[in-house]
Amino acid sequence: MEEWQKSIAKVLQHHFDISKPSISGMEGYESRNFKIVSQENSYVLKVYEATPSNKAEIDGESNNLMQLQELHRYDFPLPLKSKNGTYWIQENDTLYRLLTYVEGEFLGDISRSKTLAHALGVFLAEIDTITIPMYDAPTMAKQTAWDLRHFYKNEKFIAYIPDPKHRSLVEYFFMQFKEKVIPQQGRLRMGIVHNDANEWNVLTRNNSISGIIDFGDMCYTWTINELAVALTYYMMEKEDPLEYAVALIKGYHSIRPLETIELDVLYYLIAARLCTSVCNSAYAKKQNPNSAYIIVSEKPAWKLLHLWLTIHPIAANNAFRKAAGFPSIPTNTLKKELELRKKFISSSLSLSYKEPIHMVRSAFQYMYDDKGNTILDAYNNIMLVGHCHPKVVEAGQRTFARLNTNTRYVYDELQSYSEKLLSKFPDSLNKIFFVNSGSAASDLAIRLAQTHTQKNKIMVMEHGYHGNTRMGVDISHYKYEHQGGTGKKEYILEAPMPKIFGSGFDTEADACTYYAGKTQSEIEKYKSEIGAFIAEPIIGCGGQVPLPKDYLRHIYPKIRAQGGVCISDEVQVGFGRLGKYFWGYQMYDVVPDIVILGKPMGNGHPIGAVITTNEIAQSFENGLEFFSSFGGNPVSCAIGEAVLDVIQEEQLDAQAQQTGSYLKDLLVDLGKRFPELADVRGEGLFLGVEITDENNQPDKKHAQYLKNGLRNNNILIGTDGPQDNVLKIKPPLYFNRDNCNMLISQMEMLLQKK
Repeated sequence: MEEWQKSIAKVLQHHFDISKPSISGMEGYESRNFKIVSQENSYVLKVYEATPSNKAEIDGESNNLMQLQELHRYDFPLPLKSKNGTYWIQENDTLYRLLTYVEGEFLGDISRSKTLAHALGVFLAEIDTITIPMYDAPTMAKQTAWDLRHFYKNEKFIAYIPDPKHRSLVEYFFMQFKEKVIPQQGRLRMGIVHNDANEWNVLTRNNSISGIIDFGDMCYTWTINELAVALTYYMMEKEDPLEYAVALIKGYHSIRPLETIELDVLYYLIAARLCTSVCNSAYAKKQNPNSAYIIVSEKPAWKLLHLWLTIHPIAANNAFRKAAGFPSIPTNTLKKELELRKKFISSSLSLSYKEPIHMVRSAFQYMYDDKGNTILDAYNNIMLVGHCHPKVVEAGQRTFARLNTNTRYVYDELQSYSEKLLSKFPDSLNKIFFVNSGSAASDLAIRLAQTHTQKNKIMVMEHGYHGNTRMGVDISHYKYEHQGGTGKKEYILEAPMPKIFGSGFDTEADACTYYAGKTQSEIEKYKSEIGAFIAEPIIGCGGQVPLPKDYLRHIYPKIRAQGGVCISDEVQVGFGRLGKYFWGYQMYDVVPDIVILGKPMGNGHPIGAVITTNEIAQSFENGLEFFSSFGGNPVSCAIGEAVLDVIQEEQLDAQAQQTGSYLKDLLVDLGKRFPELADVRGEGLFLGVEITDENNQPDKKHAQYLKNGLRNNNILIGTDGPQDNVLKIKPPLYFNRDNCNMLISQMEMLLQKK
């Protein structure tokens, strides 16, 4: 017997009359635990630091355990008194307590069925029926980070999670907890519950629930937390976790009826318990890398937390309500919503898809409609770093609560964001004008160009789009040549869209020579009159059309030689969406004189900017003040800087490259089997797929079939191009390989059905 065993044996002999025991170590969290086997029985010895709170909590837990002994068909640890009649004894600075060892097979070691889930619900409700009415001051005063009522205590552990995307996922659910649970806390019933019915505490015998151990997390809390904790662990490793949740809730509700408000917060409480688990696992691994006890549920917890994001809160809530016999959450019909929209909103604002979608929430690459559907977003490029990214949301909330003003004052956010944003550009592009949108930025860019060059004519790209202001429409062939458009203005010159696919040329170089030659001829015709040439690096509304590699290297020098400036519209493709290239112009080894930014710059917050040279900016300093009431305000700058931080910390540009390449390869392979996918083009996560018929003509009808078919299967893409026959795929950069596989699988199914 080793020295530590001799020391424990002495305690057992002296205080509990147990002689000659075998002693072995057991895993523990807040106590050191030992299994004691004597000739008569088996026990668990728990060893604690001798603090007043530990003494009080042991007394409280022991009293609670004694009352549970009346549930005769279940097994619970029985606290044993020492020879002096107390539930604990103290030697020096250490407390010792002894419990009976409860035999049984752990729930984690057997197959967890729905029938067993129902039985577990019944079991927990029977326990709660006894413990909830108890009045025990030490237990009621106890505060633990494992009590979801004190979920915030775990926030400090987020920093220990090594993967930044994992940190963001946890931060997202912290944010949701504050929004959805905290406002309801005063309405939630309170009581003493076990609070830790995980798979390594619940015991079974012959595939039936037989008992439970480890009452160390017992606390006075919202009573629904008992169910939230049990559901969290029971659903781990289940492909359809809600089915098991329904069974467990039915069992619990049959004994102890639940309230709708409790079920309405349950989704978020389960997420909170998962976050508590992974936060504590991350912290524990730093403190004790060799301990398996605290991290036993880490991998399945992360798996379920990611899966939980794909489950619509409304769908979960309605399933929980149905399990308890309550009606689903009421919603307006789509017909009613469309009637209201028609009443208040002009029909010039279009709706996407044949069957419009009423959205209610979103998270990262997912959107949630009012019917409980989780929708994979492969379309909304504005939400660059993911819908409702917590770091971006927090930056806006924090700054809005402190200061929001305009650029006529000095404030840190303006300087900080400007410096960080300009660091992404070459030295020549060193001045920023902040506005509220890409459209406003386009408008300002043309004003800058015309003021600087004193030339009026603007050369634009066929099928290009640059915004919804009057000048934005003037320079957008996509708009002014569209039905209802006003036609080309006198000061506008057009360059033909240099689209390689369908051009008839054998090589990209031949196509480039042709299109560059046509554009150069137009430049020559209006030599010394052109103030600016503006183009998107990939022409989005033209059908996701990349420019030939050397095209801009032919055009930019010609524009500059006759006194004009070159503008790159990065509104659609900037900020790392192209993966390998943070800005689209980098694809072509050129540096523009003016850059237009918008859309993803604020991840959904209205912000835009014009980046230009010192020389061009100085030309604008002519005595006429430029002022944007909201451009560059502290809130916008804080949000914009948070977007840059997220891209860098989570390496989302690298993810765009890797995921985009993977998806592009899958699309190309799909096109080999389905020739109607005639051309796959683009870069990173800004891709286009041109749909043609058997005669190689644009097939709008089939493109619409695919777009709406995917929408009906809860995946969003768009269509565009002159004939509206190009599928547009431009998701948030959180889009991953599993999402790609889902998109391709659904596309293949639709193509086969055609």
